[in-house]
Amino acid sequence: MGLSERLKDARKSKGYTQKDLAKLLNVKPVTISAWEVGRNEPSISMLKNIADILGTSFEYLAGVTTEPSTGDKPLSKNQKLVAYSIDPDISDEERKDIIEMVKIAMKNRHRV
Repeated sequence: MGLSERLKDARKSKGYTQKDLAKLLNVKPVTISAWEVGRNEPSISMLKNIADILGTSFEYLAGVTTEPSTGDKPLSKNQKLVAYSIDPDISDEERKDIIEMVKIAMKNRHRV
């Protein structure tokens, strides 16, 4: 499986459309399409951003490893407190999603 297939699978597993991912990366949807059909490839820095947004590893997208996992560390105490303050009855998976959304928002804030 090459970069184009891995990118498409990772995007779909997160439930993103090409348009969603394009918006998060500040590129046009046609760019995502070109990457997913293998017509073009993202730069290394863009591939790192993609991996972060999709919750996978750069190594997986680049074909270095077959494991899509990022080897996520458990949430830190502060991360758990932030997620808990939003809703004390959420699961660990939901807490991780909240932290991921905060990370994405922070990255997008720096682009403006």
